Amino acid sequence: MNVVVCVKQIPDPADPGALDPNTKTLKRDGKLILDESDSYGVEMALQLVDAAGGGEVTLVSMAPNGETAGLRTALAMGAAKAVLVSDDALQGSDALGTSKVLAKAIERAGQADLILTATESSDGYTGTVPEQIAELLSLPSVTFAKSITVDGSSVKVQRQTESGYDDVECPLPAVVSVTAGVVEPRYPSFKGIMAAKSKPVDQVGLGDLGVDAGSVGWAGAGQEIVEIATAEARAASTVVEDDGEAFQKIVDMLAELKIV
Repeated sequence: MNVVVCVKQIPDPADPGALDPNTKTLKRDGKLILDESDSYGVEMALQLVDAAGGGEVTLVSMAPNGETAGLRTALAMGAAKAVLVSDDALQGSDALGTSKVLAKAIERAGQADLILTATESSDGYTGTVPEQIAELLSLPSVTFAKSITVDGSSVKVQRQTESGYDDVECPLPAVVSVTAGVVEPRYPSFKGIMAAKSKPVDQVGLGDLGVDAGSVGWAGAGQEIVEIATAEARAASTVVEDDGEAFQKIVDMLAELKIV
């Protein structure tokens, strides 16, 4: 069984993010790490391949400056190889532009039985890329998977909902987004880290994928960032000490706010 996992490499959330004053976007010129939300998809893919008794996990990513640090982490977990799309023309790509590039990279990775993604990235939160990839590849899509089982030529998914989960089944190949926390991602072993250094990473540009530069990046983006403002500070809270009549103080406060 061959599984492709879309992974994003992001600036380390532990470090304060810096914005480019010209583009008003997050700077990505330093070291990038594997988005934690994608580690669950990598782990799920590795478990599915193990359960199938054969196959491999291929990573697909889009990052500037040929950055591979985050990819190497996923390779150290056990993925076999990766396709990295790195091209200056990709700067400023919106969710649809990103999906176009990832869809082409998935095709380049070879025939996949299953494509896994996170539900959304930690630095973007659009949550639309998995479905856009599925549409571009003309594949069925299942979102918010908390459990995945492959049964012959179909995949069975427990899709998380607000009240529990739905049982969903669709034919393979398919695109499935994995909810964070559904599995425990393994820590890369020392052996895995050393092996990851020699695993193949196929670095390509837009020309290699046959993607028109005018359809991605700032040129193809359907959005423009016109202003960035500091979030409004939270107002000071009111502390109500319980002196036996605290309930009345709370009721009076709610009445003043016209909540009750």
